[in-house]
Amino acid sequence: MTGAGLPSSPWMDEELDMLADMSKRFFDEECAPHYERFEEQGTFDRAVWEKAGAAGLLGAEVPEAYGGPGGSFAHDAVITYQANLAGIDGWGGPLHNAIVIPYIIRYASEDQKMRWLPKLVSGAYISAIAMTEPGAGSDLQGVKTSATRDGNHYMINGQKTFITNGQLANFIVVVAKTDPAQGAKGISLFAIETDQVEGFRRGRNLDKIGMKSNDTSELFFDDVRVPADALIGPEEGQGFYQLMEQLPQERLLIAIYAMGRIERALDVTLDYVKERKAFGQRIIDFQNSQFELAECKTEATIAKVFVDHCIASHLTGDLDTATASMAKYWLTDLQCKIIDRCLQLHGGYGFMNEYPIARMYRDSRVERIYGGSNEIMKVLISRTL
Repeated sequence: MTGAGLPSSPWMDEELDMLADMSKRFFDEECAPHYERFEEQGTFDRAVWEKAGAAGLLGAEVPEAYGGPGGSFAHDAVITYQANLAGIDGWGGPLHNAIVIPYIIRYASEDQKMRWLPKLVSGAYISAIAMTEPGAGSDLQGVKTSATRDGNHYMINGQKTFITNGQLANFIVVVAKTDPAQGAKGISLFAIETDQVEGFRRGRNLDKIGMKSNDTSELFFDDVRVPADALIGPEEGQGFYQLMEQLPQERLLIAIYAMGRIERALDVTLDYVKERKAFGQRIIDFQNSQFELAECKTEATIAKVFVDHCIASHLTGDLDTATASMAKYWLTDLQCKIIDRCLQLHGGYGFMNEYPIARMYRDSRVERIYGGSNEIMKVLISRTL
């Protein structure tokens, strides 16, 4: 059982328990003491990424042949969960680990893997994936960024926005159209090593409601000339298939974010209501408080069991798109509901930024939008009816 009394995860083993302990220590020691500064400056320090690489918290799924530990998604799930449980929500490591790196592991050539993966594992490369554009969000077929073949190179032109890790990333997977006439079949993925090209520009670090320490940026590609082997996959036109194959893991990852934050919200709220007094008694002693928390714990328990089921299914290759979509939309909706109720139990203090529940309240809202909006998740689920 966890601190909030939620069920333990049946897919965990001794090795993963050790990883959870090590991850917790890293986030408590290397991130938590500096988190307010990261929030103020709008990004983590690059040194944190390098320390995470040295600690083995980057590229958990990378095979040993390419400098990684040879783990599975279970390892990335543990690292992600511990980050959110510790309140280190703004670190872009989970995206780097479980969203970007899998594209390289699964689709890159042997030469590309040898060149890129060791740097992604060490933190020398901080990654991002550039899908969203000013006029294309959940509709990936609507991207306008183009990649035009020019001899042994491609010329990439376009604009991306809302890109996580956008200010720090020096390795960016870019979604681009290689044949606009082919629709989805004309989409390809390219890996751009930003320190080695001209014409790449970073826009502003976007001013968001929450997730302040997570650098989220506009990116511009003006005649960016990349070698032909920047293409991910054996041929053009494979990008949409690659994206669709990997999106269930991304959506499960977002559900894990939400579950970690739900547990943390319950933990900090239980601590608060057991200490705070009103009308001569602790807040926890009021029946209304007990009923509210009983409902939250019940819903959190159901969510934890479902997320664990999804992780176990994914580890055996059985997680389908619809179930991943259910996890993403339901968990992110639920976390906003539970965090709102927990904030209410804090009274006026819950609205103060110095209390963790206030930051959770504003940080959680975006997860109902990114990774495909929750409305899109329902469309995907409805196709199975």
